[in-house]
Amino acid sequence: MAIVNVSDQTFASETSEGVVLADFWAPWCGPCKMIAPVLEELDSEMGDKVKIAKLDVDENQETAAKYSVMSIPTLLVFKDGEVVDQVVGFQPKEALAELLNKHL
Repeated sequence: MAIVNVSDQTFASETSEGVVLADFWAPWCGPCKMIAPVLEELDSEMGDKVKIAKLDVDENQETAAKYSVMSIPTLLVFKDGEVVDQVVGFQPKEALAELLNKHL
């Protein structure tokens, strides 16, 4: 499954089923750029079990505010539409895989 770019309008429907890792990011954010290839790798390894959704916080402030995202990157793990976990800042691939595996 490919990484999905979501907006305020599509966020709820894209995170409503299964396990979804939502990446709250912005184009100007250094750590966000660092985590992008990590998410690509995760998607290629776990994409059959986990959906990865990216939300640009500059363009979609409503959703970022709803989930009280104060710093980026913030990664929220959703399971069937509910937030079940959260990490802030750059994370290595192994840490993110471990985080996701405990919700599968």
